[in-house]
Amino acid sequence: MPLFSNKPLFLPINTLRSAFFSNRNYTKNYNPNFKILASSMTTNEQGGIAKRLWVRFNKESILSLYTPFVVSLASGNLKLDTFRQYIAQDVHFLKCFAKAYELAEECADDDDAKVSITELRQSVLEELKMHGSFCQEWGFDVSKETLPNSATLKYTDFLLATASGKIEGLKGLASLTTPFEKTKVAAYTIGSMVPCMRLYAFLGNEVQSFVDINGNHHPYKKWIDNYSSDAFQAAAIQTEDLLDKLRVYLTGEELDILQKLYHQAMKLEMEFFLAQPIDQQTVVPLSKEHNPTQNRLMIFSDFDLTCTVVDSCAILAEIALVTTPKSDQIQPENQHQIAQMPSAEYRNVWEALSWQYAEEHEQIMESMLVDQKVENFDYKGLRKALEQLSDFEKRANMRVIESNVLKGLNLEDIKRAGERLAFQDGCMDFFRCVMKNECLNTDVHVLSYCWCGDLIRSAFSSGGIHDMCLHSNEFIYEGLLSTGEMTKNMESPIDKLQAFRGILKEHDECDVKNLTIYIGDSVGDLLCLLEADIGIVIGSSSSLRRVGTHFGVSFVPLFPGLVMKQREHVEGRFFSRKGVSGIVYTVSSWTEIQAFIVGS
Repeated sequence: MPLFSNKPLFLPINTLRSAFFSNRNYTKNYNPNFKILASSMTTNEQGGIAKRLWVRFNKESILSLYTPFVVSLASGNLKLDTFRQYIAQDVHFLKCFAKAYELAEECADDDDAKVSITELRQSVLEELKMHGSFCQEWGFDVSKETLPNSATLKYTDFLLATASGKIEGLKGLASLTTPFEKTKVAAYTIGSMVPCMRLYAFLGNEVQSFVDINGNHHPYKKWIDNYSSDAFQAAAIQTEDLLDKLRVYLTGEELDILQKLYHQAMKLEMEFFLAQPIDQQTVVPLSKEHNPTQNRLMIFSDFDLTCTVVDSCAILAEIALVTTPKSDQIQPENQHQIAQMPSAEYRNVWEALSWQYAEEHEQIMESMLVDQKVENFDYKGLRKALEQLSDFEKRANMRVIESNVLKGLNLEDIKRAGERLAFQDGCMDFFRCVMKNECLNTDVHVLSYCWCGDLIRSAFSSGGIHDMCLHSNEFIYEGLLSTGEMTKNMESPIDKLQAFRGILKEHDECDVKNLTIYIGDSVGDLLCLLEADIGIVIGSSSSLRRVGTHFGVSFVPLFPGLVMKQREHVEGRFFSRKGVSGIVYTVSSWTEIQAFIVGS
């Protein structure tokens, strides 16, 4: 792989080790033999419990945002009958909320908490009045009884059971004799209501910009304005503050119960939005309009820092550092043993390679951007610039090979490191989901600059993924030990593009249409991102945006991009091949990608 893979520049080895083993919010699992960073990034748990739970269960909020109902509503082309049915179901929700607040107030043994609960209950009653005005404005009679659907019943039954003290792991309300014990039920009840308040505030904020685009012409302006209003945002905060206040009544085990209730409420909210009947073609999920007999979904992904938390070259460097012999160690004279350089020499060589790479990389980046920034997308100019980068990366790779720093690595050590490699949250779940989904005729390809394909195969196999096609460089071995040489299959942005095109050519069939999605995070992915039908950038690489913007690439956040697609759509495919457009979509997590392609 090119040294650093066009990722954040690789560090001198002493700095690398310091970064690995300092407190950087990583959960550390160490190989018994090698101190290789492996596991996942943990959440920084600062702030109150309400904020921490919202962050912890962020996945359900993203999946709710990307539901067909919310995307269509934001676009303004949600059918009125669908919205009417939603309002009718939401009335059941709000009546349940009012009752739950009433029960929580009876249980709470805190005067301030009682006052807050009363205020929140009053805001629910005001919201019910607002729903009545919706009904009047859109011409339907909410007084006519509409039965709750199964998703509505699941949530209302759950909430009223919680407010009545019918909670797994807790004595029944009738058995709770002291005010202190009953206040625990109030805490659980509010914990089951906070997710709804925060989720609606989140959704309101996310879709407000589309009202601003349409102005007063957005058909659901009144609904969106309500949930994005300062008043509703304040009510959501008030509910969270109340939960933070009541949580002091709970012990450690009881806080675990609260967390389970919060998560259950988030999932039930998501199911509520999914249950809204959508009688129209929608842009999400992509799989909904996908016909596997006529279409093939081809997913391409980069590996380092797209799928993983750390760059694979850092892992290989760490293995080499730990296994290199000390200066006083004598290596056995064995024809099957490939000698490694002493550790002190290894450090010096690696540090020299790192600094040379960093210096030359900066020079190349500056030379790529020396011309004036363009106003319109310039694919030819971008490709020409990336050809300079490709030549540089190949020279850097050759220096690594000639230095022998990758010589003598044991294949078994590499595989163990792969098994412990940390993936981005949701990445493995996404690949498992698309590869097991029988409704998708899917091919998955990983295109990587990684020096060692065995590391990648081991990493995916540890997560139960064995069938994806890998295109990367490969170590050359004598027995189980690397010779320091590699089969150079993919070293540069141009190599990636050629591999991408070659795979598509192999799958070019008259009776099956390919829909291509490329997922990447760095400058080296730009050409493939642009040539795919849908290019998705994950993360926030400054160099990627700097280079892309210089050549006129537009970076569009995925959710707003989908809403605009939904708004413009009349009939036919949402995404079709129309040449290189110069547009790529951006996401902050793999959950967004999963929500877009396969839904929840």
